[in-house]
Amino acid sequence: MLRSFLFRYPVRYSILVLCAIGLVLSIASLLAQRTGLLPALIFGALVLLGLRDLRQSRHAVLRNYPVIGHLRFLFEYVRPEIRQYFIESDAEAEPFSRAQRSLVYQRSKGEPDNRPFGTQLDVTRQGYEWINHSLFPTVLASSDFRITIGPSTAQPYECSIFNISAMSFGALSGNAILALNRGAKLGGFAHDTGEGSISSYHRVHGGDLIWEIGSGYFGCRDDQGRFSEARFMENARQPQVKMIEIKLSQGAKPGHGGILPAAKVTPEIALARGVPIGIDCVSPSAHSEFSTPLEMMAFITRLRELSGGKPVGFKLCIGHPWEWFGIVKAMLQTGVTPDFIVVDGAEGGTGAAPVEFSDHVGAPLQEGLLLVHNTLVGTGLRDRIRLGCAGKVITAFDIARMMALGADWCNSGRGFMMALGCIQAQTCHTGNCPTGVTTQDSLRQRALAVPDKAQRVYNLHRSTLLALKELVQAAGLKHPQEITAHHIVRRLTDTDVRQLAGLLMRVEPGVLLSGDLSAQHNVFKLYWPMARAEHFTAKVNATA
Repeated sequence: MLRSFLFRYPVRYSILVLCAIGLVLSIASLLAQRTGLLPALIFGALVLLGLRDLRQSRHAVLRNYPVIGHLRFLFEYVRPEIRQYFIESDAEAEPFSRAQRSLVYQRSKGEPDNRPFGTQLDVTRQGYEWINHSLFPTVLASSDFRITIGPSTAQPYECSIFNISAMSFGALSGNAILALNRGAKLGGFAHDTGEGSISSYHRVHGGDLIWEIGSGYFGCRDDQGRFSEARFMENARQPQVKMIEIKLSQGAKPGHGGILPAAKVTPEIALARGVPIGIDCVSPSAHSEFSTPLEMMAFITRLRELSGGKPVGFKLCIGHPWEWFGIVKAMLQTGVTPDFIVVDGAEGGTGAAPVEFSDHVGAPLQEGLLLVHNTLVGTGLRDRIRLGCAGKVITAFDIARMMALGADWCNSGRGFMMALGCIQAQTCHTGNCPTGVTTQDSLRQRALAVPDKAQRVYNLHRSTLLALKELVQAAGLKHPQEITAHHIVRRLTDTDVRQLAGLLMRVEPGVLLSGDLSAQHNVFKLYWPMARAEHFTAKVNATA
């Protein structure tokens, strides 16, 4: 109850608690028949400490909770011993373990991230994975790994292979957006706007933007909520916008729309989204500009032209395989292909979602990414389309593993949130974020010092890619894109280990076009013939 109270009522109530402590100390001194000098000195010291906490910019928790916020850092020091002997290991917390969070904090602060005494992981457990090293490592000059997206467009984008995942202003505070975008500018990587569109906070520092367009068409809608070409062009043609991403679904709550209550539609959010102030802001569960795969290809072409030739793609979490196959058949039928596809895993995060959706709807990233990659390989389209992915990507090994499964680049949302100071309090949906990351409360978000946190965002990106460079060198490769499933090994049982390539469904180039599905995985044999370019619904017992 105390924790809930403090999360809900920051700073001013911390000062009240401080005064209460001083009062208790004074009373205790009187009861003990001592002078009031010692309690007064203690109280004065606490007041000075509180004032220092309010003025410093390194720790958002202390800015929102002066004095008592130090208890968190005290517990951080004593908890390892308590956990080790009485509760659980550092690898057992969810959704991110303390070990994972500590690594992000260390890298974002520029602190050493080396670990003594060997791995804390059980290397004999089922599911343990590693990357095979070479006896002849390479030496790479740079860790600034990049790929070209939309090479045939008028404005291709040289994209980092590690970027900030989609998180909207509204879900994040204005200061959080400022810090993320400034960090992206410092590091030369991309910042996905989320479907909340481009706010004034996105524009201040000029970091590269991937503009995500959801079913609400925020930032490019007319007064009736329909897509507006004029408003789209106004934003899309800004030099800061590098790519356009159509959001079909997100991993944490695929197939689920959303509503921002009227009370939360502030003037700033209304301006960014192009909606009326103080009226419920609805995100439908499906797009109104297209209802078939063929219409979707036409919409992609339209956005590419309206944006002045910028790369256009879409994001989805895999659900019905035949719907995805229908999109691919529409590509084949029309000759139109997106410049990129981002695969969102069901393990992705969100500010709020029904438990059933978070836990049981949508394909996890591994399965979704594999299906998308193999389908494009099987239809001969893979070389024309870049693949991004998102879903609990935190470390360099996470990136390497996704590359092995077919990704060209990775996005991270919660990783960069932790770089901003997120402590995984999991109060994102309440507006009571203790570190000012996911709140619109002006008092709370003031605790997030933009210059300091922007540097941490930059540090996390730089340090993670440096670690990836070392993995690539150790494997004897020259670029992360050279990592394949043959480089990753997974333990199946206590005695059985296999190359990841042997566990994954493998599709030969062009085989889906030839119609010879006899040797293919069941998902293709069953669903590929059912898919149609004309509809998202399946055609049972049809032939390809």
